[in-house]
Amino acid sequence: MTKNGIVYKKNSTQVYLDPKSVVSNGVNFISHAHSDHLPSKNGGKILSSMETNEIAYVRGFKMENFVDKMDNFSLIDSGHILGAKGLLFEDVFYTGDICTRDRAFLKAAVIPKCKTLITECTFGSPEFVFPKIDEIKSKVNEIISGLYSKGIPVILLGYQLGKSQTISSLFGHWKPLYYHDSVKKMNDLHRKLGVNLEEVLGHSEAEANGLLAKKPWVMIAPMMTQKNQFIKHMKEKYGAITIGFSGWAKSLRFAFGRRSDYSIPLSDHCDFNELVELVQKTEAEKVYTIHGFVDEFASHLNKLGFDAQPLREQSLDDYV
Repeated sequence: MTKNGIVYKKNSTQVYLDPKSVVSNGVNFISHAHSDHLPSKNGGKILSSMETNEIAYVRGFKMENFVDKMDNFSLIDSGHILGAKGLLFEDVFYTGDICTRDRAFLKAAVIPKCKTLITECTFGSPEFVFPKIDEIKSKVNEIISGLYSKGIPVILLGYQLGKSQTISSLFGHWKPLYYHDSVKKMNDLHRKLGVNLEEVLGHSEAEANGLLAKKPWVMIAPMMTQKNQFIKHMKEKYGAITIGFSGWAKSLRFAFGRRSDYSIPLSDHCDFNELVELVQKTEAEKVYTIHGFVDEFASHLNKLGFDAQPLREQSLDDYV
C-alpha cells in the first residue's frame, strides 16, 4: 500500500490497483467508477471495463489510453455496481469492492482460485449480516403500501451510482414513479448500457408540471440527510416519507446509516459471512485486508487458519 494506492511489483511487472493518479510505468487498473476509486489524473495505460469507462466519463473523468483487455490479466465480475471488476493476474486476485449476492440486474461476483488475495472488508465485522433480498423487497413493499393507502408519497434513498439503480429495479413497479434529476442522469446511462430501468421524469420537470401535488408517488433520490434542503422541501410541501438503503443501517454504532424515516440494510458489498466464504472459496495461501475492518477481519481469518494481515501503507515488494 502506497500513497498512490496499492502497487504490485515483481520482476518486470508493475501493477497499480485503483491508483489515485495514473502512472506511465506500469498497468493501472480501475475497478469501478465510484469516486473513491477513480484517479484524479491520467498518465498511462488504464485497464478497466467498458462500462466503468463510460460511467467515469459521465462523472467527469475521461480515461486516456483506456483498454478493457490485456494479455495475462483477467477482469473478474465483482457484483458491486455496473461494470465493477476484480483483477486476477500472476495468481493474485484483487477484489476491488465486491458483492456475492444477486441484486436485481446485478449478478453475484465470480470468485476465482488464487494464491494471494487482496480483499476489501468494508463490512468485515460480525455485526454486519444482511437480510436476504426477498426479505428486503417484502418489507419495503409493505412499508410503501401502507403509506400509499394514506396518500403519503415515498422517497427511496440510495447512492447515486449503484444503489439508486438497484432500488430503481427492485421498486420501479410503483406508480407514479419519478427520479431525482441526478439519479435520472445515471439511470439514463444505465439504460444506454443495456440495463432495463423505467424511463420516467426527473423531479424538476415533475414538480414544474404540478405532478408531485398528485399524491401518492414514489421517487428515487441520492442518499441525503433529513437536514438536506431537497428533503426538507419534499417533506414540508408534500409530506414525503424517506426510506434509506445502506449496509450501515445494520449497526447501532454508526448513526449515519439511519438518517431516514425508515432504514433498510441493503448493501453493494459483501457482509461478514459472505466475506469469510469469499476467502474460503479462493483457497488463498495469503490474504491482505483493505478498506474497512482490516484488523478485525484479518484477526478472524487467522483464527480460522488463514495467513492474513492488513495491508499497510508501504510497497508490496516485501509481500509478493
